[in-house]
Amino acid sequence: MTTQAPQQFASDNYAGICPEALAAMMAANAGSAVAYGDDDWTQRAADAFRRLFEAECEVFFVFNGTAANSLALASLGQSYHSVICAASAHVETDECGAPEFFSNGSKLLVAPTSGGKLTPEAIRTLATSRSDIHFPKPRVVTITQPTETGQVYTIEEIRSISSVCRELGLKLHMDGARFPHACATLGCTPGEMTHGAGVDVLCFGGTKNGMAVGEAILFFDRALAEDFDYRCKQAGQLASKMRFLSAPWTGVLESGAWLRNAEHGNACAHLLADEVAQLPGVRLMFPVEANAVFLEAPVEVLDRLRARGWRFYTFIGGGARFMFAWDAQPERVAELARDLREAVADAEDTALAA
Repeated sequence: MTTQAPQQFASDNYAGICPEALAAMMAANAGSAVAYGDDDWTQRAADAFRRLFEAECEVFFVFNGTAANSLALASLGQSYHSVICAASAHVETDECGAPEFFSNGSKLLVAPTSGGKLTPEAIRTLATSRSDIHFPKPRVVTITQPTETGQVYTIEEIRSISSVCRELGLKLHMDGARFPHACATLGCTPGEMTHGAGVDVLCFGGTKNGMAVGEAILFFDRALAEDFDYRCKQAGQLASKMRFLSAPWTGVLESGAWLRNAEHGNACAHLLADEVAQLPGVRLMFPVEANAVFLEAPVEVLDRLRARGWRFYTFIGGGARFMFAWDAQPERVAELARDLREAVADAEDTALAA
């Protein structure tokens, strides 16, 4: 028998499958179904998205976020076009060049930002810096909601970005790997934060919201989805047994678990932030607005935390990142806070004794 290791918060990808998604997958497994997305489960999942967003959008299901973002961006322009993104955007830092690969060479134009948010001013500067034929023509803007640092664009901020996009003839894509967490933070409907605010295409993350695998791509401008099914097939993203990608969506969407899961993750992030707010030498690198906590602390404190068995990443700004998923255990969050307090105390004692 395998012993269950203590829960870690290095990534929300560590989480298991939520009950609602697993039950739907099990139900889809009770018998055979038509292949390649022509099954009832896939139709039901697509319709669930249309009801949730209150829009007659085109919906496609793929295996992961890299494929979702890269194929969506590739569909919005040609190889001689460019995509404007924040310097810390996942498409720039963590997709191994996939957006450029699947678009046959579209260039990413990177804007330095504070907290990972693009601004209308930054977009305008990049989009109008050059207009000669020697420079890739700006075509798309992509924003990450929430950002890589856990910041959430307000609806007004998204509207301001979409306004400058419309003015400059740019399409607006939203990387929503943790889209439900942003909805939970803002208390808005999914439609208000997307097509209602001027977003053309959304990649809605399922993997970080209680599913085993799978992302959904929603085209609110349906004309942009022309031949997208062929693009998915060519990229190896057309599942032969598509119902196992789509059925879990029916579980999380129809039950409301998509939002409950996000609310729980956000709450656990705030729990940790509140617990360590007054620790000497420890500070929050960014406001906690979703399910991420970034802590700046002395190296010796982080080393002591690792020595106590905690896993975390320090790839953004050198601070420790902790992510909280649907299954985060509040008592385990409390253990993390306790160990951090003790690591700080131990480091102080060592410094005084030196």
